[in-house]
Amino acid sequence: MKVSRNWLQRFFNEELPSAAALAEALTFHAFEIESVEALSKGSPRAVRGESSDNGNDWILDVKVTPNRGHDCLSHHGIAKEFSAILQLPMKSDPLREEVSLKPRYSDISLHIENANLCPRFVAAYIASIKVGPSPEWLRKHLESIGQKSVNNVVDATNFVMFDLGQPLHAFDAGKLHKKDNVYSLIIRPAKRGETVTGLDDKTYALNETMLAIVDGVASIVASIAGIKGGKPTGIDETTTDIILEGANWNGANIRKTSQALKLRTDASSRFEQVISPELAPYGVRACADLICEIAGGEVVGFVDEYPNKQQQTSISVDAGRINAILGSKLSDAEVGGALTRLDLPFTKSGDAFVIEPPFERLDLTVPEDIAEEVGRITGYDKIPPVELPPMSTKPEVNPNFYAAERAREEYVAKGYSEVYTSIFADDGERVIANKVDGVRPYLRTNLDIGLGIALERNVRNKDLLGLKQVKLFEIGTVWKDNKETIVFNSYCETPTNKDSVVSGERSGDKPLTDYISEILKQYDELPLSETKRYVPFSKYPFIVRDIALWVSAGTKEDDVLEIIRTHAGELLVLSELFDTFKKGERTSLAFRLVFQSFDRTLTDFDANERMASISSALKAKGFEIR
Repeated sequence: MKVSRNWLQRFFNEELPSAAALAEALTFHAFEIESVEALSKGSPRAVRGESSDNGNDWILDVKVTPNRGHDCLSHHGIAKEFSAILQLPMKSDPLREEVSLKPRYSDISLHIENANLCPRFVAAYIASIKVGPSPEWLRKHLESIGQKSVNNVVDATNFVMFDLGQPLHAFDAGKLHKKDNVYSLIIRPAKRGETVTGLDDKTYALNETMLAIVDGVASIVASIAGIKGGKPTGIDETTTDIILEGANWNGANIRKTSQALKLRTDASSRFEQVISPELAPYGVRACADLICEIAGGEVVGFVDEYPNKQQQTSISVDAGRINAILGSKLSDAEVGGALTRLDLPFTKSGDAFVIEPPFERLDLTVPEDIAEEVGRITGYDKIPPVELPPMSTKPEVNPNFYAAERAREEYVAKGYSEVYTSIFADDGERVIANKVDGVRPYLRTNLDIGLGIALERNVRNKDLLGLKQVKLFEIGTVWKDNKETIVFNSYCETPTNKDSVVSGERSGDKPLTDYISEILKQYDELPLSETKRYVPFSKYPFIVRDIALWVSAGTKEDDVLEIIRTHAGELLVLSELFDTFKKGERTSLAFRLVFQSFDRTLTDFDANERMASISSALKAKGFEIR
């Protein structure tokens, strides 16, 4: 979530620290920071570690964890975190003030068919507004976090969502229908075949698992609940009266609907995380007041359907339990101080703290949650490390994991490379029920086919890889004889008089548990494998050239290679001696050279040009090219 420093400042009288200091505080006590950007004259630039705020605004991209999506996908939630971490008092907390939904408006009839899917629905009727551009301060706030300004009404709903965390939607009341001068809004599952054109001008086909807000008089879908408003009731320059909706929706239902429609919005991402139904009236009241301020008009009244109220919970935990969980030595005073900083009201009952979490903190349900809160605000660096207690029993080792690691170490030490091949095959015993492409629709019964293909492909590239012989192994699952088994198999290229063939030597599939018994005794005597540095490879074809030359006795091959590499240029990616023999006083050295480009396909001209340069340099040193 993108958070504006200037926006956060609205919650505080005291000047906030620099963006870098804010990022560090949040990182060590709450959430990771993806990036910090300075906004100067509308142009962002990414920075890290700045000590001063020399831009017009600073944007922190905060990675809010799922357990805090209830309350921290908003500037208010992040401001509360900074207040606790930095011990900076907020001007006031809008969610701790009494909210009024008066007067009641009787000309809107609300009907919720399933309170489990819509725990609360709050609406306000606002009359005589004038839709137009938003004031500059509102546009700047929204644009700073990447939101496009639409008009003063829509911008007000977006501002409150990013400010307090409650998504809102405004319907043009003039486009809804009345019966006996009363609007009817029905919250129900959509009917199969119903469609709605969204504000994005796309048409969405709904089904009975999706929740809709329906114009009950006309029986027309006005909105996809919690996700997207409908185009037919959208706000435009002709709108004068609106119905402002701030509801609460079932998070799982919103997530499934969003996935099914491939439609994810800022509103749906918040409802998916589950937010408190107690937040709805705060969002509606704040947005209604803002609309009246910037668009004129007046609030005629509110309606509030709240069939199943959120239950107030309490958590009892003492300092001893918290210290046992954290491994800390915090006093009662330190625990109480941390709870106060976190705005977690409590009373003392003997040694126990009885905490009543605020309505938005749905993540606090058990003593362990309180211990975590106390620990992170106090600072984990202040908790002394302690040794883990000795284990009462010897830990069990998964036999397949153990066997795989032993086999892997042995074969890597022998010069083999591990490969992973496809588990799908053209035939087998088990057919895949939902194979998307229909290609190779069976699960494999052995590793042979995949290893054979891998060996053939790698033999073609062994010059580039600098290998004399290709040796591969695989540890994988096969499905055979109505069993699922993890097996080991190896393939080794077989040299012949001519060159090499891919009818390679293979060990055959062996169950890991059988294989491990063969190497237990010799395992401790295996040589250690050497780790080579990784370098990226080119996707373009390579060209191989060989060059042989007569050298005098005592000539070092490394000296010859140095001349070759110097005059070959940057296209030479591999060079090595592959043959040598003596005839009289002279020695013949043969070198294999591999040329390759990272940005194009080489031609014979490229290779011949470099070979000519190499030959000239070798002849100049007195060597005879064979």
